[in-house]
Amino acid sequence: MIRLRGVEKRYGADVALHPTNLDVARGEVVALLGTSGGGKSTLLRMILRLVVPDAGTVTVDGTEVAAVTADAVRRRTGYVVQGGGLFPHLTVRDNAALVARHLGWDDARIEARLTELADLTALAPALLDRFPGELSGGQRQRAALLRALVLGPDLLLLDEPLGALDPVTRDALQTDLRRLVADLGATVILVTHDLREAAVLADRVAVMDAGRIVQQGALADVAEAPATPFVEAFVEAQRYALP
Repeated sequence: MIRLRGVEKRYGADVALHPTNLDVARGEVVALLGTSGGGKSTLLRMILRLVVPDAGTVTVDGTEVAAVTADAVRRRTGYVVQGGGLFPHLTVRDNAALVARHLGWDDARIEARLTELADLTALAPALLDRFPGELSGGQRQRAALLRALVLGPDLLLLDEPLGALDPVTRDALQTDLRRLVADLGATVILVTHDLREAAVLADRVAVMDAGRIVQQGALADVAEAPATPFVEAFVEAQRYALP
């Protein structure tokens, strides 16, 4: 479903991503793990060409993501940024309907889709008419997920979608997100620094350090046999979170 070959990114003398290869199968959930500044979000944004690689290629379902194809790839992708990224001056309903209206969906079709997704994301329908500032953190994250799903994407890119939440809300949303991903059958790449989140959601992890993928595999295998001192330290710092 997703293939990266030799993608890299520099900002002047600083290397954000060294030449990187990654394959993600259709229907697979892959977690990009690591500390801040490791290149996880840069890699994720390259898939949608929100960051343009200096070298290498990105393909989604056989289509190379280039300037002329990026819009089509973005329309089949649900993308949730850190903090949700909802427009504060629009209600949840208007946030969610924005792209659908741009694409010419009529009001009845939009309303039916929002009703369906409110149930799927466990967001109370009454909250659709509130502004983001009137919602709790957990409600905002559910609203951001709802918006990402409106067009029926077969690819989800989630950039620390639960990172700013309190532990109780985060735990509940992890459980709901696992159910949601299973129901959708979508291909998912999740950026997180949370081992528990990866254990709950991901089929496979790719640990990143200083702009490189330094180890890939099932989380249990990575935890059992870390390939580098960084991976070992990263796992040991959160071993309490592992099943």
